[in-house]
Amino acid sequence: QVHLVESGGGLAQSGGFLRLSCAASGSSLDYYAFAWFRQAPGKEREIVSCINSADATYYVDSVRGRSAISRANAENTVYLQMDSLKPEDTAVYYCATDEGGGSACEWIAYETWGQGTQVTVSS
Repeated sequence: QVHLVESGGGLAQSGGFLRLSCAASGSSLDYYAFAWFRQAPGKEREIVSCINSADATYYVDSVRGRSAISRANAENTVYLQMDSLKPEDTAVYYCATDEGGGSACEWIAYETWGQGTQVTVSS
């Protein structure tokens, strides 16, 4: 069974940056897709970005152009670099993964989730 642990969240100023990490343990994850979701208080959870096993990526419009998702298969780690942070990026960020690795990652029904990491952006 795959286990995910997020890190890298914290407090940042508007215009700053953060790099979130998702460390995965379990079997070989080369054929897994990974996604970052976020949930702000009072809002529904939304997908932020994802990457499939072929390194095809997706970004929600609100972060496209200022975020980058990447995976280091040898390290079993997925990263989300977020630049030009805005107060509206404040949320709990969750990493998720699924075996549907080659599919369009934004449409996968992710079944394995991490515990989340808080990101707070001050204005």
